[in-house]
Amino acid sequence: MKINHLTAAEENFMKLFWKLNSFYLKDVMEQHPEPKPHQNTVSTYLKILVEKGYLSTVKEGRIFKYSVLVPFEEYKKFLLKELSHHFFNDSGKEILEFLMNEKLISQNDLKGYFDLKIEIKPTKIEEPKFEFADEILSPKKEKKTKVKEKDKDKKKKKKKI
Repeated sequence: MKINHLTAAEENFMKLFWKLNSFYLKDVMEQHPEPKPHQNTVSTYLKILVEKGYLSTVKEGRIFKYSVLVPFEEYKKFLLKELSHHFFNDSGKEILEFLMNEKLISQNDLKGYFDLKIEIKPTKIEEPKFEFADEILSPKKEKKTKVKEKDKDKKKKKKKI
């Protein structure tokens, strides 16, 4: 569905139509805030919005029933994409920076959207073996070990004989 641009006046009428969703001309006249426009003005805007594809009509006797074709959310997406394209080089990052600089959004506002829970599990680290350092730092232990090995070898030889 191709969405067309709206003038400020058309957009104001559409805000009312989005609230009503399905309505008759008399409903618009009743719901429009003061100062109320003339009925012919409202009829003209209804006709324009039907031509632009925002509204559809169904004839019920001598009157028309209007229904919204373009949801408000779709129109917001269209406007944001246009804004992004024309003023921010299609960059969400630039939009976000602008909103932050203008204090229209805060870091606290973003926390709820970007609450990334990164779980870092500790890895098992093998302790390094310092064989040469051990020999240098505790040569006595090695000597005892060597002496014990020699004793075992002697005992084995005696048993064999």
